[in-house]
Amino acid sequence: MSPSQQQSDAGEFQDPLEDYSHKTYDDPLEQALADQPVASIQATPFASIPPDTPIQEAIQQLAKLDVACFLVELDGKLVGVFSDRDILDKVALDFEKMKDRPVSDVMTKEPIFVYDTDSSAAVLSVMAVSGYRHVPVLNLDKNIVGIVSPQRVTGFLQQNVEDK
Repeated sequence: MSPSQQQSDAGEFQDPLEDYSHKTYDDPLEQALADQPVASIQATPFASIPPDTPIQEAIQQLAKLDVACFLVELDGKLVGVFSDRDILDKVALDFEKMKDRPVSDVMTKEPIFVYDTDSSAAVLSVMAVSGYRHVPVLNLDKNIVGIVSPQRVTGFLQQNVEDK
């Protein structure tokens, strides 16, 4: 709306959000996705490693912990994600050559993340649009607070369907 449209016939400014009312939902799941923050989805525990961890060691730890990925952190800040997909796409065929290199050489750098204060729908959006199965969760200071997986999203969805 242009400034000229925001003035009434009397020449006074009218705020277009003055009559804003919060959207109501008929579906409790839709309401949960819109109103509940990412923090309401289980994001812990999570596993992390420093970027200089040798690839072979990281793979062994993934297998031992039975997890699909590590958050790669430096001083509490997210610098990447090292996942089973990185292993298959960038390491598997040249394992002997790659095993002693640091995970920073093959990790997904600058991964897409969500803030713990974002709506819970943001996680689903990142998963659907970007194709990532695991989405890091940061607080507003950009410190890692967890990771959301498909299983954790499913738990959140089930809880919000069953509780209503």
